[in-house]
Amino acid sequence: MTSTKPPAHVLQDLEAIRQVLDKSRNTVQPSSADGIPILSDVIAPSAERLKAIPPLLDQIVPESIEDVTPSAPREDLAHVRLRQEAPAILQELLDEQLPRLEAELQRRLAQRLEELLQRS
Repeated sequence: MTSTKPPAHVLQDLEAIRQVLDKSRNTVQPSSADGIPILSDVIAPSAERLKAIPPLLDQIVPESIEDVTPSAPREDLAHVRLRQEAPAILQELLDEQLPRLEAELQRRLAQRLEELLQRS
């Protein structure tokens, strides 16, 4: 940002702006007649308002916490998880091996076709 004014003039301009802002701040009423608060208003919460605010979780003391234990042993959970993931594992294996299997089948079929053609 380029300025043609010397620094002394800039400081004077800033001081003039500050004085104008101070004057306007002093003329503004702390709150308007219609009851709408402005940023300079301090609003103290009333007792009714505080009761209406729900308590935060860290303020609530749990009366009783039940110990949650899994109904199945750890091995059964691993077995269930393996059963759920097995189709995805099988599909991934097929996707990886399918090109090699197709190539092998084509080679064997071509070899068998060649044998059949030689006999006739």
